[in-house]
Amino acid sequence: MDEEFWHRKWRSDEIGFHQGETNALLLRHFSALGLAPGARVFVPLCGKSRDVHWLLGQGYAVVGAELSRLAVEQLFAELGLDPEVTDQGPLERFEAGRLTVFVGDFLDLDRETLGEVAGVYDRAALVALPEPMRGRYAAHLAAVTRHAPQLLITFEYDPSLAIGPPFSVTEHEVRRHYGAAYHVACAEMHEMKGGLKGGHPAHEAAYLLKPR
Repeated sequence: MDEEFWHRKWRSDEIGFHQGETNALLLRHFSALGLAPGARVFVPLCGKSRDVHWLLGQGYAVVGAELSRLAVEQLFAELGLDPEVTDQGPLERFEAGRLTVFVGDFLDLDRETLGEVAGVYDRAALVALPEPMRGRYAAHLAAVTRHAPQLLITFEYDPSLAIGPPFSVTEHEVRRHYGAAYHVACAEMHEMKGGLKGGHPAHEAAYLLKPR
């Protein structure tokens, strides 16, 4: 899977991964991170997620990272925001009000460019990546966010179905990637009503990651 895969998905509007409503696990568990009002929250691979709308509505400042410029343009448009666009090294920075999004390869985002964040919300990043890329992603995320606490949402299903992305990520894998730096707790796991991608049985899980 390469960058062109995702660019093609956005150009052709094949965005079944985009949820039209705020994620229910975000609503139920984000407060467990204990962030202060107005805190800065990082949303990796944010797309044009409705979850960004909710976080902004709760008074948080949101900073995202996204490969697709088209997705970011749509996000700001749907929020009614006219962003200032500037070059930030190999990335583009879109900024308006309390929302900042870096466009480009997430691995090109360093901690100085990102700045301080109080928490991380990952609903569609780890599960979007094939297994060989997930370890590198997780290590980079922990480094650039200075091990900020995070709410991580994953899916589990029979990997032989080969229906990803989103890919199946087990609790064992979550602990393998994050367990050395974070206390990992599964806050909730439930069977997905209607399944995933055409009704394949799947579970959705929420993990709370607190730095050790």
